[in-house]
Amino acid sequence: MENKEILKILNDVFQEVFDDETLILTRETTANDIEEWDSLNQIKLIVESERAFNIRLKSRDINILENIGEMVDHLSKVIN
Repeated sequence: MENKEILKILNDVFQEVFDDETLILTRETTANDIEEWDSLNQIKLIVESERAFNIRLKSRDINILENIGEMVDHLSKVIN
């Protein structure tokens, strides 16, 4: 799966979790850019990402990622 497709799926996940269809992710997006991105929503993002990509993620791996670009790169490695 290409990074562009991963980013689009992630964007859909984020829009669902944050209930905001106007939310547009970039590779530079961080938790600081989304006001509602707290620890509870972090868990929801992990669960929904696992569901969307049909994979299992380790929270310790996800928690060290600094932005969406790093998340896309990590997902690419796990998926491919």
